[in-house]
Amino acid sequence: MTASLIIQVAIGGLLMGLIYALVAAGLSLIFGLMNIVNFAHGELLMVAMYAALLLHDHLHVGLLLQLPIVAALLFGVGVAIYRGLISRALGVRFNSGMVQIFITFGLSIFLVGLAQFMFGSDFRTLNDGAISTATVAWGQIVLPVSQIAAGGVCLLAFAALALISRTEFGRALEATREDRDAVALIGIDRDHIFSLGWGIGAATVGIAGVMLASFYYIAPSVGTSFAVIAYITVALGGFGSLLGALVAGLVVGLVEALTALFIDPSLKEIGIFALYVLVLMVRPRGLFGRQ
Repeated sequence: MTASLIIQVAIGGLLMGLIYALVAAGLSLIFGLMNIVNFAHGELLMVAMYAALLLHDHLHVGLLLQLPIVAALLFGVGVAIYRGLISRALGVRFNSGMVQIFITFGLSIFLVGLAQFMFGSDFRTLNDGAISTATVAWGQIVLPVSQIAAGGVCLLAFAALALISRTEFGRALEATREDRDAVALIGIDRDHIFSLGWGIGAATVGIAGVMLASFYYIAPSVGTSFAVIAYITVALGGFGSLLGALVAGLVVGLVEALTALFIDPSLKEIGIFALYVLVLMVRPRGLFGRQ
């Protein structure tokens, strides 16, 4: 085992961690806004990956051109989920928390079943020419262009989220998160903010899904493993914290890659769970959670 191999694996883990971070950011945004855990979050990632595959195979749209299309599509899906399902669940007076859980969990099962019906259960791949196959070499360190591009796009997406937080809408979003009942007194439409929050959260997953499709397999079950890692990342970084999602995603990706290198690839999740348990014991609200 050489130093260049360790560096290559570590960089690859950090690049994958940016994907984890962006997936977790959408989950964290929705939870921080409404205190609702979206159990269909991983399936939205799967929908984005299949959307990228269809755009590539049938319309021959390039990977980077797919980003705004899929992001807009997932934004609409997120708004539709809120308007059609979540807003109704919020109106339930008895045991509303369980209703919200069952709705999103049921939605995840529905989306997986729909994908299996439409595309089958076989693994699919998206080959977008140079981006999917090219590599960049620095000495003995070789990295796929697809992962480098994915990391760069994820960083740009986080920058866009930071800019949104500085706008009037971002301030309304923060105010709604702080006190969802009091914002009505200053003329903020809470229902409108919630629907846009779901839309933005889903759009971030759409961006992650497009970039992930360039180097990862596509299947109806692909969202499950990423959803589990997203939940851990959100809890590790602190529920509702976008900065926490970014930092925790990088840490999770690095720990996963190094665990696979030093122990065994089939046991790579052990390092992630061990890290989470350690942080949970020291700081139960996460690295950037409010105490």
